[in-house]
Amino acid sequence: MGLHNFSPSPGSTFKKRRVARGIGSGMGKTATRGTKGQKARRQIHPNFEGGQSPIFRRLPVKKGFRNVNHKEFAIINLDDLELHFNAGDEVNPETIKAKGIADASKMDGLKVLAFGTLTKKLKVSAHKFSSAAKAAIEANGGEAISLGESAQ
Repeated sequence: MGLHNFSPSPGSTFKKRRVARGIGSGMGKTATRGTKGQKARRQIHPNFEGGQSPIFRRLPVKKGFRNVNHKEFAIINLDDLELHFNAGDEVNPETIKAKGIADASKMDGLKVLAFGTLTKKLKVSAHKFSSAAKAAIEANGGEAISLGESAQ
């Protein structure tokens, strides 16, 4: 067996369509473009949308795209917990809203970040925690309770 013995399977290859090569070819005269109209008379760009504002002009130009399913969280830092709450307090989205720190009800939940230090034992309930914030809360004997992905 050698390379000269190989051939394609029957029916797997086709002859190239040769258009505009005379009336006898069956694809002469209008060269498969039909009669009249812009497409018959000249080549138009494949992205041309008939005068409608093209997709590449309708899309945003810079800074990438914003995912339609993105989640936006109200942020609270460890410094805020240290400043506004006493040792042993229970911290949740309702108590945070009552103290005027952040309002998670208008967003997809509450997220606790590890900016600052925490020295008090607190029971913190939020929708998300950064790993450093969770470690800092638990290091002081507190408890970090996750309320789930979203408030809705």
